[in-house]
Amino acid sequence: MFSHIKKLDWFLASYAILLVCFGLISLYSTSSTGGDLLVFKKQLAWLFLGTVLMVCISFLDYRILKNHKLPVLFLFIVSCLLLLGLFFFGTPIRGTISWYRLGPIAFEPVEIAKMSLIVVLAKYFSMRHIEMYRFRHILISGIYMAIPAVIVFLQSETGSVIVLGSIWLGIMVIAGIRLKHLAVLGLAGVLLMAVAWSFVFQDFQRDRIMTFINPEADPQGAGYNVLQSVIAVGSGGIWGKGIGEGSQTQLGFLPEAQTDFIYAAIVEEVGLAGSFLMLACFILFIKKIMAISRKCDNNFARLVAVGFSTMLLSQIFVNIGMTIGLFPITGIPLPFVSYGGSSLISLFMMVGLLQSIKVNS
Repeated sequence: MFSHIKKLDWFLASYAILLVCFGLISLYSTSSTGGDLLVFKKQLAWLFLGTVLMVCISFLDYRILKNHKLPVLFLFIVSCLLLLGLFFFGTPIRGTISWYRLGPIAFEPVEIAKMSLIVVLAKYFSMRHIEMYRFRHILISGIYMAIPAVIVFLQSETGSVIVLGSIWLGIMVIAGIRLKHLAVLGLAGVLLMAVAWSFVFQDFQRDRIMTFINPEADPQGAGYNVLQSVIAVGSGGIWGKGIGEGSQTQLGFLPEAQTDFIYAAIVEEVGLAGSFLMLACFILFIKKIMAISRKCDNNFARLVAVGFSTMLLSQIFVNIGMTIGLFPITGIPLPFVSYGGSSLISLFMMVGLLQSIKVNS
């Protein structure tokens, strides 16, 4: 047991824990103002549970997933069933049906779906690596992605659809998709967006995009969130206003300061210098994942690492982009930093799988 623990990549784990600490500092700042540290304490508990799960999963041999189809299909099917169950047992929160409510605990199954999609796509492409010139493998893998993506889209979780699509695209690129096939997918994506805008998107989804284009058109309504976020980021300057001193955050002008807009809350209080430190930690974390992937002796492990990196990059890119007004608001959390047990636990489970890959490769 102790020899196994010594083999773990504790730099990888330390970067993940450090990123959570950035979020904990911000959660403590926003929670302590009202004298209620419940959110901070719950996130601390999720961190402890996530770390324990990471170590436990590292003891499992990832080659069970590499060598056997049934565990991979079981994980994928269960995640899709959990998503479907939301239509019957889900609790609507902020206009989306993406949570199960179990007493004081809310569970978001799309986080498990992201993890299962990484594994199932890694399994699929690792078995067909030399046949990537066949377009049918792109179509079949696209079905694997489309099943959870369509369910999630019908639950108004547009941001998660983007992440699922990014995972699929990222793994395909590394697996060896042809450029002409990539061009076809790009064209199909543009046509699909045009059709979705006209016939599929609901009014509030169109409003989010129009607000992104011109948030000043409705500063007290649809444009309020992004305008307050941009103000918070800009007012932080280089060094920030200090922990607990951010006016936008502490006075409640910044919406969802503990989840979707936690980056703005952090920048307002610790400035660009603090945010660069956090981004540097993200870079080191992803660099460490890719270092593990380069040492892998099989395509399955390599593609799992690539899929996880792609998921992280897409969520970081979209979350920070919407915070500073570069992208429409989609409700994507900042990995490891935003408050949320479902996201944090699933991320540490993936880190545990990477630890297993590192130990057994």
